[in-house]
Amino acid sequence: MTVKEISTDVIIIGAGPVGLFAVFELGLLDLKCHLIDILDRPGGQCAELYPEKPIYDIPGFPVVSGQELTDNLLKQIEPFSPQFHYNRMVESVEKLDDDSFKVITDEGEVFLAPVVVIAAGGGSFQPKRPPVEGIEAFEGKSVHYSVRRMDDFKDQDVLIVGGGDSALDWVLNLQPIAKSMTLVHRRDVFRAAPASVKEMHALADAGKINFHLGQIASLEGEGDQLSNVVIKTKAGENINVPTTRLLPFFGLTMKLGPVENWGLELNDNLISVDTEKFETSIKGIFAIGDINHYAGKLKLILSGFHEGALMAQAAKKIISPDERMVFQYTTSSTKLQKKLGVK
Repeated sequence: MTVKEISTDVIIIGAGPVGLFAVFELGLLDLKCHLIDILDRPGGQCAELYPEKPIYDIPGFPVVSGQELTDNLLKQIEPFSPQFHYNRMVESVEKLDDDSFKVITDEGEVFLAPVVVIAAGGGSFQPKRPPVEGIEAFEGKSVHYSVRRMDDFKDQDVLIVGGGDSALDWVLNLQPIAKSMTLVHRRDVFRAAPASVKEMHALADAGKINFHLGQIASLEGEGDQLSNVVIKTKAGENINVPTTRLLPFFGLTMKLGPVENWGLELNDNLISVDTEKFETSIKGIFAIGDINHYAGKLKLILSGFHEGALMAQAAKKIISPDERMVFQYTTSSTKLQKKLGVK
């Protein structure tokens, strides 16, 4: 099988606020970006962990939610048409003989670029594994912690555990294609959007999904193929639920992940960078945002924005070393305003 190689100017690992703003700064310099993120949407911690939590220290916004900030950043970078690749983890970064980089994801995709920017926040989000005996044997085949291909759940007996947005979203999205759909949550109070909860209850009332208050007690199956999940209900009763696909949404933890194997200089599980360009110990690889370390570092979104601006200037010099760079302001440069579609 021939692996398709994707070539671009800059590969950004992480699609949180800092990674998104980096697209803007790079775009002003005519650099194209592909972003890779382990989550199924942009926004990083802001969108995944506290989408409705107010943020008070973004310049120009007395208060803004994590999701609002993400939405505004996405709108801001629309003129540059960045390409997003979600539900993927970068497994390796290799420097080639021409000093460019080959980036390979856990999906086997290959990206080529002269510049790599790591904007992965505190590291990669790793799903929390439910404390259920023997679950490891079913992982990858019957037990999944995210939905990468909806076809994997088509005509399957799907059981989803959780009460947040991810759990409810996938109940609603997979129900039309699944053979059966069951939702299990330990209580009848949800952390998901009220509209999603209302729609879920409507499907349950119509008999299109099954909803149980309780938790997983045990798993049954052969090899890596799950066949049945035993649920201990809130009333203390054990019930059998035929299941061929299990999606537990028990939250996420932050881990450095494969980054620690890329040969970068680290300081207490953070990537050491200079404060001129925010370049790492490997020329052409930059780290911005909470993932990096330098003297005086403040873990603030606004600090990451500053780092992204300086990184972009250095990246341009690597990609176009013979091009004369003239710094311009978006307020006065008609050239930059044209790129932004300003009338």
